[in-house]
Amino acid sequence: QVQLVESGGGLVQSGGSLRLSCAASGRIFNIAAMNWYRQAPGRQRELVAAIISGGRTNYPDSVKGRFTISRDHAKNTVDLQMNSLKPEDTAVYYCNVRLRDPPRLYNYWGQGTQVTVSS
Repeated sequence: QVQLVESGGGLVQSGGSLRLSCAASGRIFNIAAMNWYRQAPGRQRELVAAIISGGRTNYPDSVKGRFTISRDHAKNTVDLQMNSLKPEDTAVYYCNVRLRDPPRLYNYWGQGTQVTVSS
């Protein structure tokens, strides 16, 4: 089993910054990707940042240039630096780790951390 513990959410004013952290523990093997998703009330969960094995990153246009994902391989942690936050960034943010055990992929989720951006 894999456990993910997130930290760093909170309340911030529009234009401010927050840094989210996620620590993975347990049976960690062959990480395919480490991701951050978010879900706002009444909306579907959406990917906001991904970092795959090899270090390539991916962001949707809505956060590109404002959010930065980074990973510490030795500590099995993944961080999300969020700058220039907007009220529409308000959501519960979830850490996701995808492990590869061919032919299967296994997804693990954190408990979520609330990010609230006030206008």
